[in-house]
Amino acid sequence: MSFVRTYTKPRVFAAAVLGSLVVGAALGVVARQTEAGWLTDLLDQIGSIFTTLLQIAVIPLVFTAIVVGINSLRGLGGGRTAARLGGKTVLWFAITSFVASLIGIAVGRLFDPGSGGLGGVEATAKNADKAAKSVSSWGSWDAFVKGLLPENFFTAFADGETLQVLFLALVIGAAAYSLGDRAKPFVDFTTSVFEIIQRYLGWIVRLAPLGIIGLIGAAVSNYGDALFRPLLSTTLAVYVGCLLVLFVVYPILLQFVAKVSPLKFFAKAGTAIQFAFASQSSAATLPLTRQSAVNLGVQPAYAAFATPLGSATKMDGCAAVFPAIAAIFVANLAGVSLNFWQYAGIVVVAVVGALATAGTTGWLTAFTLTTSFIGLDAKQVALGLALIYSVNPIMDMMRTATNVAGQITVPLIVARSEGLLDDDVLNAPTDNPEHSDDGSEARHPEPANA
Repeated sequence: MSFVRTYTKPRVFAAAVLGSLVVGAALGVVARQTEAGWLTDLLDQIGSIFTTLLQIAVIPLVFTAIVVGINSLRGLGGGRTAARLGGKTVLWFAITSFVASLIGIAVGRLFDPGSGGLGGVEATAKNADKAAKSVSSWGSWDAFVKGLLPENFFTAFADGETLQVLFLALVIGAAAYSLGDRAKPFVDFTTSVFEIIQRYLGWIVRLAPLGIIGLIGAAVSNYGDALFRPLLSTTLAVYVGCLLVLFVVYPILLQFVAKVSPLKFFAKAGTAIQFAFASQSSAATLPLTRQSAVNLGVQPAYAAFATPLGSATKMDGCAAVFPAIAAIFVANLAGVSLNFWQYAGIVVVAVVGALATAGTTGWLTAFTLTTSFIGLDAKQVALGLALIYSVNPIMDMMRTATNVAGQITVPLIVARSEGLLDDDVLNAPTDNPEHSDDGSEARHPEPANA
């Protein structure tokens, strides 16, 4: 067995990811203690390159995956079947977001981050400037609605506007579906592009531990414990909230609604969740997410629709748990006590604002929309965001892992209710969606149509 194939085994890859966290933190401490600017710059460059390599694929991946996913529903029945499946999927997205936001509020109230002040700790000038620009750009629902529709097809892609690309993908995918065989050449071409992007991401998967070393090392070197300690309660609250969703809410739904063993779920979805933790990107994890759903018995045609839609709009970590805790953090910094209606507003945004989380900055959009909706002062929001930036790489790992687990859980629930879950495939000892020496994903026989 080659080194690459051994390296991509779930347990080996998990050990590499955990080891990279330790190595990255250690190098960051060394760089900070010795004031080795060259090492800090190197770590920052490694992290930036890894993030860029992932972001390159996000826009074309979102478009092609959604178009291919919508048209894959053709094999499951007519337009009514497609509409029913889409409606059920979105409904369960909303239900789980509702529960996750309530957990975020409960954990936020329990930890009460920022309530005792931060001891005079201030954000760096770079992060303060970055936060001010972010709040001014994404801090309102008006800006969100205006940014939904692109000026034209090409600017949405050229400017990297993920939300606009998602809108175009939904419209064009639906149009191609309605045209049937006349759109087959376009769908076939889009499918080929999607497969190419998946192969590219299969290569990037292997660089995750190196990318983590850079991201964590640069964060530790730049901020040390000056900001980590004051923001420890905020970080812990995010982790606890996400862990409750990941290991309590999802297993309950799997066991009693989807009739799937949680142990089997985590065994087969483990690689996807691990890579989500490492990459901090739901979109980059999509090929693994989709294959995990298929390995768990979801009919491939439905998995091809539900998982891309989920990767863009189903983010319980980024858009439900985190905004609730972050809003409480900002309110505490401002000395404001949130009332019942403001807490209700947090839940509303988590449920109906999920579409706004599309893209690699979904957590940021969800945060600014939530704080704007419940009426927190923009200056205080910018201050809180500037502080959060310093620990965001650590938070984002847990948020994204939770996102991806939810993106696999919901298709299982819907598939079970629609008779699209093959128990033979579910119970088979299917390999994890690892990547072979040639970069292709592990395969298994497709389940029979229901």
